[in-house]
Amino acid sequence: MAGTHLSIRIDLSNGDRIGPGKIALLEAIRDKGSISGAARAQEMSYRRAWLLVEEINHALAKPAVTAEMGGRSGGGASVTPVGEKIVDLYRKIETSARSAASTEFRALGKLVRHGK
Repeated sequence: MAGTHLSIRIDLSNGDRIGPGKIALLEAIRDKGSISGAARAQEMSYRRAWLLVEEINHALAKPAVTAEMGGRSGGGASVTPVGEKIVDLYRKIETSARSAASTEFRALGKLVRHGK
């Protein structure tokens, strides 16, 4: 059974959003080296993953992901330094928020009904 956890969505000043799904996708692209591999790892369609990558790249001044078209080497994708920075900052925000609210999380956990 999963415990109570924090899920953060950051609403950017330009109206775009970065949240746990997009961050997990960036991490999967970094780990798998391709959007299709990341999509499989995240159990989403390639189209959905590609659209999310486009949203992320559109939201930022510089792209978070660069992709190479298929061919002899099969193409691939990589997370840019900007993408790595986004992931790092997001994870630091998560850690800070979780730490700051640890007392409240424990108190909330005591109020939750356990078992179904």
